[in-house]
This record gives sequence, C-alpha cells and structure tokens, in this order.
Amino acid sequence: MWLGFFALLLGLVLGLWLPSIAIFPVTLQQQLPNYLGLAILAAIDATLGAWRANMEGTYDTGVFLSGFFVNMLAASLLAYLGDLLGVNLALAAVVAFGSRIFNNLAVIRRIMLQHWRQRTSRVG
Repeated sequence: MWLGFFALLLGLVLGLWLPSIAIFPVTLQQQLPNYLGLAILAAIDATLGAWRANMEGTYDTGVFLSGFFVNMLAASLLAYLGDLLGVNLALAAVVAFGSRIFNNLAVIRRIMLQHWRQRTSRVG
C-alpha cells in the first residue's frame, strides 16, 4: 500500500517539476498542465483502487503498477488526441476517473465503517 502513496507522491513531484522544463514544444508546454492533471487524476484513481483492493484482501502489485502507469498514459494520450482533433476528450477521462474515485471512496468508507462497528460491538 505504501508503494501506491510513494508513486502518487512521485507523480505529484513530476507534475510540478516537468512544466518548468523547456525541452517540449511551446504548444505542448501550454497544454502540459492539462495532461499532467489527467495523469494525476488517473494516479489517484489507481491508488484508491489499490487501497480498496488491499482492504478487500485482493491487492496485487502487478495489477496496481500496470493500471497506474497505463491509465496515466492513456488519459494523457486521450487528451492529446482530443486536442489534435479539436474535441474535448479530456472531459471523458475526467468523468470516468471521477466516478471511479467516488466509487472507490464509497467502498472504502463502507469497509472502514464495518470494521469500526465490529470493534465497537466487541467493546460494548
């Protein structure tokens, strides 16, 4: 589980550091914050999914790592392709990742509430 938080931290650091690098074309530099924002959203989704899987006892590091990097790359490439076509495909990624994030948070909340209720019923 710490691997997920480390990867999220690494993504945030890269997201803050990469826009200052001038190796990308100017047009890409202007859009880079949008792509990195989607990549961070995908990373948050993967991290919360890993946390949920860990709480359910189904966590797999390979699944987490592949989902983490593939989703980040796919979201960024989808937004870039949308920009080339003149269509806001980034919105589709935001909606998809947003709904998955809220779904994972709901399941995590239910599991934590269930554990809390079990602990308090044993005490009382």
